Amino acid sequence: MGKWTRRWRGPDGARGRRFVRVLPVAMIVVGVVFDLFTPPSFTAVPIFAAAPLIAAPFFGLGTTIRIGIAAVLALAGIRLYTGDLIEVVSFIEMLTVLTVAVQACVINRVVRRGNEQLASARIIAETAMRAVLPTPPERIGGLQVAARYEAAQADEFVGGDLFAAADTPYGVRLVLGDVRGKGLEAVGAVAVVIGAFREAAEQEKSLEGVAQRLERALARESVRRSNLDAFEGFVTAVLAEIPPGAERVRMVNRGHPDPLLLHGDGAVEALTPSEPALPLGMDLGVRPDRSDEWELPAGGTLLFYTDGLSEARDADGVFYDPAERLSGRLFPGPEELLSALTDDVRLHTGGESTDDMALLAVARPARGQPDRRRTVKIVKRGATLSD
Repeated sequence: MGKWTRRWRGPDGARGRRFVRVLPVAMIVVGVVFDLFTPPSFTAVPIFAAAPLIAAPFFGLGTTIRIGIAAVLALAGIRLYTGDLIEVVSFIEMLTVLTVAVQACVINRVVRRGNEQLASARIIAETAMRAVLPTPPERIGGLQVAARYEAAQADEFVGGDLFAAADTPYGVRLVLGDVRGKGLEAVGAVAVVIGAFREAAEQEKSLEGVAQRLERALARESVRRSNLDAFEGFVTAVLAEIPPGAERVRMVNRGHPDPLLLHGDGAVEALTPSEPALPLGMDLGVRPDRSDEWELPAGGTLLFYTDGLSEARDADGVFYDPAERLSGRLFPGPEELLSALTDDVRLHTGGESTDDMALLAVARPARGQPDRRRTVKIVKRGATLSD
C-alpha cells in the first residue's frame, strides 16, 4: 500500500498512527457539526462518505464496515432530528453514503489481497536470499570476519546486495557487490555471482582472473535468459584478497563504493582504486582488470559496504558519511563495528532507509591484542560520547 502502510517509527510515527486511528471518526463528528450548524442548502454528505473511504486502506474489513454504518446512521440521525428523514433528498443522501461505504469495503479487500501477495513475494525472496547468501564464519584464515544484510524499511522487495568470503590456497578472498534491481530476479543474479565466485576463488591464481570469471558468468546468464533487462544488466562489486601471512590486501573494484580501512588508532582511510572501472556485466569491451594493493596492518579492519549505507539520507537530505562517522572510533571486533554502524544509520535516517544494505568487515588482530578493547560508540551528532 505504499508509504502510508509501512510501520512508522519514533515519536512522529506514533503520532501518525494515532491520527489515522481517529481520522474516520473525526470525519463523522465534523460532518454532524457541519450539517447541524450550516444552512439547509449546505450538506455534509461528502464528509460522511469520506469516512469509510479513509478507513478502507488502514483498517480491517470489520472496522471499515462499522465506520460505514456509523456514517449512514449519523446522517439518518441528523435528518430525523431536523424532521427531513422521509424526504426524497434525504433518502438519496443516505443511499449515496451507503454506496460509498460498500465501495470502501471492496477497496479494503483489494488492498488486503494485494498486501498478502506482496508479503508472500517478500517472504519468498528473503528465504531465497538467505539460501544463497549464508553468513561467513567468524574466523577465516586467522582473520576475524562479520557480515550483515539489512533490508530497507521503505522497499517492498529484497534487493540484490551480496557478500561472500572464502579461505583459498591464495589467501582469504572476499566479494561484496550490489545487483541492479530488486526482488526474485535480483536474488537470481546474486546466486549467479556467488556461485561463480566460490568456484573462481579456489581455481584462479590472480584476483583479476576471479573478476573475469564473474564477468563471463554474468554474460552467460544474460544470453541464457535472452533478456538483459530481466537480468537487471550489471553488478557493482569489489573483490579482495589477503594473502596468507601477509599484512596487505589486494583489491579489484568494479564501480563500487570505496572500502574503508580502519586503523588501530582510530584513523580511517578510503581505499580508492588507481583506475576507475565499470561494473560487472556491462559488456562494453572494458580494459583488463587491474588490482591495487594496500597495507593491512595488525589491528586494522577492512569495511566493505553497498550504497545503501553511503546513500542513506536524513530528514534534510544529507547523505550518511561512514568515513566521517567512524573516524576516531575503536571497536572490539568486526561484529561490534557492524552493530554500531547499523544503529547509527538508523539514527541518521530515522529508521526509514530506502535501500538495502550489505556490510562486510574483516579484521587482522594485533599480536597480543586482548579479546575485548575499550569501545567508543558511534552517536548522533551533537550528542555526548559514552562508553
